[in-house]
Amino acid sequence: MSKIHIVSNRLPLSIERNDEDLVLTPSVGGLATGMRSIYKEYGGKWIGWPGIDSDDLTAKNVEEIDEKLVDENCLAVHLTKEEINLYYEGFSNNVIWPLFHYFSQFIEYNWEYWEAYKKVNQKFADKTLETLNDGDTIWIHDYQLLLVPEMIKAKKPGVTIGFFLHIP
Repeated sequence: MSKIHIVSNRLPLSIERNDEDLVLTPSVGGLATGMRSIYKEYGGKWIGWPGIDSDDLTAKNVEEIDEKLVDENCLAVHLTKEEINLYYEGFSNNVIWPLFHYFSQFIEYNWEYWEAYKKVNQKFADKTLETLNDGDTIWIHDYQLLLVPEMIKAKKPGVTIGFFLHIP
């Protein structure tokens, strides 16, 4: 049976520290609410960043997060503070967002942003490829992950990819 997987910058859950414990908290945003039942109903995974940078985690913490996410059919793409800063704050928010909104005068041209964007998109693609089978369908969400469809198709041409650009 083919599955439906969702790939987005954030998971439908956030990981938060509560003293020494790591706690899962469901997201209440539109994407998380609207798509939560789809991937579960079709046996897929939701792949995304869990909301806590990996610099603040031990190897045991990362393992604990990954184990907690199994019950939610989620896979974490762990990102460092630098990756978040360069890929998300940098390229996604300071290059793509102004460009797609016709504010080219606000674009920050920075080679490090682009390099980080490519590297992080590859991390998302690689994590997604870990769970894909030919015939599966992947919903990739938004401008933070523009490179992921081609990265996946290059290695798994037998999957179907839908891409939703959330910029009007």
